[in-house]
Amino acid sequence: MKSDFDRPVNRKNTDCFKWDYLNEVFGKNDILPMWVADMDFPAPAKVTEILQTRASHGVFGYTITPDSYYDSIILWLKKRFDWKIKKKWIINTPGIVPAINIAIQTFTKKNDQILVQTPVYFPFFLSIQKNQRKIVNSQLKLIDDHYQMDFLDLEKKFANGLKMMLLCSPHNPVSRVWKKTELEKLADLCLKYNVLLISDEIHADIVFSEYEHFPAAKIRKLKDQIITMMAPSKTFNIAGLSTSYLVIEAENLRRIFQNSLEKLWLLHGNIFGIEALKAAYFFGEDWLEELLNYLEENYLFVKDFLEKQLPAIKAIKMEGTFLLWLDCRKLGLEQKELVKLFVEKAKLGLSSGKDFGSGGEGFMRMNIGCPRSYLAEAMRRLQKTVKEFKSVFE
Repeated sequence: MKSDFDRPVNRKNTDCFKWDYLNEVFGKNDILPMWVADMDFPAPAKVTEILQTRASHGVFGYTITPDSYYDSIILWLKKRFDWKIKKKWIINTPGIVPAINIAIQTFTKKNDQILVQTPVYFPFFLSIQKNQRKIVNSQLKLIDDHYQMDFLDLEKKFANGLKMMLLCSPHNPVSRVWKKTELEKLADLCLKYNVLLISDEIHADIVFSEYEHFPAAKIRKLKDQIITMMAPSKTFNIAGLSTSYLVIEAENLRRIFQNSLEKLWLLHGNIFGIEALKAAYFFGEDWLEELLNYLEENYLFVKDFLEKQLPAIKAIKMEGTFLLWLDCRKLGLEQKELVKLFVEKAKLGLSSGKDFGSGGEGFMRMNIGCPRSYLAEAMRRLQKTVKEFKSVFE
């Protein structure tokens, strides 16, 4: 059955962070939210059906993680990425950000250096800072509407005693889908300087038609120095079920990480998270293909509108994710004023580029994982606001 992604779903008054927490974040409630990285689409019907069936049982005691959970992951990774993994490599975790924090606590010490590539998902910063480690930044280079890793800068930082790198792949917020050749060069640096690579691949499934996600752990020489973190949460819009998993081939890394989980008594999975993951991976592929087409059309809709109606704002080329990086530097505004323009004038709730670290100034991140009517309204508001703003200076 074809999914109706055009159909709006009212998420207000459902304790929804994205829609019910606007006043706390933006200081007002009368805005269109396009910030938090979840989508405004219902999960696949089969996922909902299976969850409802499990809920009807009425008993929700402690659960085990069944073989079918691991089978669904193994099948999905082979089908989508031609990545053959083993059951013993998989570790169940209650979310990727918690897993990143556990990895930092487990494999680094206070004041150790951990590298990120900005602009990047801001919980990376918080995870490093709150664990009293030192952030080392290698800023991505924007060249001809295309972000690239700065390998000269990376090697300089790696050579200075780096212990760990947090890789965002595909990258949030600039939506790069890293090529195999790029990841191979990064792997060479990790091996040369003995750096543990934590690869956050939560957006791996959301890649547009011209591109292909390549799991960094498929680079065989890197197998002893990488932890891959994945989840169906972004893909199938089930982030609230707090279920993710790691793929760790290296037995020593896997054993040490598992020991950290046991110390925290994170031994039992979420019943509904487990059921949703299995349902999504076993039955959700057709839904995903429809979603990918819709998201790419959403991107092209915004890109075309900006190019024709609002050239002062540029949509950076998207390769994947549902997060569009908007270059607003031609407006000539300081970041605070830029945010004010979006929130107070256009009444749009986007994420400020500055939140993603150096290189984010002058940018805004827009979540396009929503019905196209939301995007049309956002573009109408933005066009009107920018026209009024520019007229003041003409």
